[in-house]
Amino acid sequence: MMRNVYVAGTGSTTFGKHAGRSIESLAVDACAQAIVESGIDRARIGAVYLGNFISGPLNGKEVLAGLVAEQLGLTGIPCTKVEGACASGGIAMRHACLMVATGLCDAVLVVGVETMTHASTTEMTTALNCAMDNEYDGLSGLTFPGLFGLAWRAHAQQYGTTREDIAAVVIKNKANGLKNPLAQMGADLTLEQVCASALIADPLQLFDCCPPSDGAAAVVVCAKDLLSQSPHTPQIRVMASVQTSGSARISQHPDLCSFDATVHAAQQAYKQSGLQPSDIDLVELHDCFSIAEIIDSEDLGLVPRGEGGRWAAQGRTGMQGDIAINPSGGLLAKGHPVGATGVGQIVEVVWQLRGEHTNQVADAAIGMTHNLGGTGVACTVHILGREA
Repeated sequence: MMRNVYVAGTGSTTFGKHAGRSIESLAVDACAQAIVESGIDRARIGAVYLGNFISGPLNGKEVLAGLVAEQLGLTGIPCTKVEGACASGGIAMRHACLMVATGLCDAVLVVGVETMTHASTTEMTTALNCAMDNEYDGLSGLTFPGLFGLAWRAHAQQYGTTREDIAAVVIKNKANGLKNPLAQMGADLTLEQVCASALIADPLQLFDCCPPSDGAAAVVVCAKDLLSQSPHTPQIRVMASVQTSGSARISQHPDLCSFDATVHAAQQAYKQSGLQPSDIDLVELHDCFSIAEIIDSEDLGLVPRGEGGRWAAQGRTGMQGDIAINPSGGLLAKGHPVGATGVGQIVEVVWQLRGEHTNQVADAAIGMTHNLGGTGVACTVHILGREA
């Protein structure tokens, strides 16, 4: 029988530029916060999972899990670096949950980390494009802004989504980011400012794109009996932890307005948790581009198909709306330190469910996270719930 899994401790650096900081120092910082907050003795931590995507090409370091664990004094235990493109952090979280649920460990440390801002645009683009099938899609010259520009065109043609609808996502998330000290790119924007920003990949403009970032986030997950060592209430239980896959090639997606990996992950997460989309109070989802939030919200079943843009424009995905989407500011305001994003989403939701967030969703009891990698090749969905 699988055991219930709880989040006992959280930690995060700011997301942004950390000039002169080594990648492992950021990870150690977030991990130390999470361990101390958990109240769990380090000797009880049975494994470390570290989410990271491009530390090899950008940092020349591939054994980060061991490097970080050693600096934390966690020696002799399994330490695994997990890679799944932009979903790396979410996958690390799932592996940790499985270790606790199956009884192999009583407590596991999860960390996601990335440093990107020291690299040139060319270096960063080349590294990020490793999340694409470069023998096929890469040869066409397509980049991820190009992919989501195509998705925007398809969504507009199929559902009538407008520039104003999509700008509403940007304006909402940037405003949410102003209330989150971990976010680097919060802003009070107008429709005119969004529409006047530089063109990146038609029709995507600068404010439609998440900024590259440095940062780390960490959580300690554990079995219920170890929660007595944590001073935090309420207790936060992982009600669902799901990973799915989709095609790595754009040509194999029958509809650019949907990612099968997200649809299947959401369906499994609802079944695993026994919940319905209407039960979710807030979601931190993968808004790497503004149009991605619209597609993700529909794929997760939180918004009717084709209505994501209009719901944003009507305020229905805002703090006082039907479903609070990305109250942290999301990737658009926080930035996207790729390997850290999925774990950072977990941290944000835990703080919401504890009632401790600086941009608090009223009476938040159930939260969801969604972390999508590459062209939809990897996806994780987690549902967390507050217990008295």
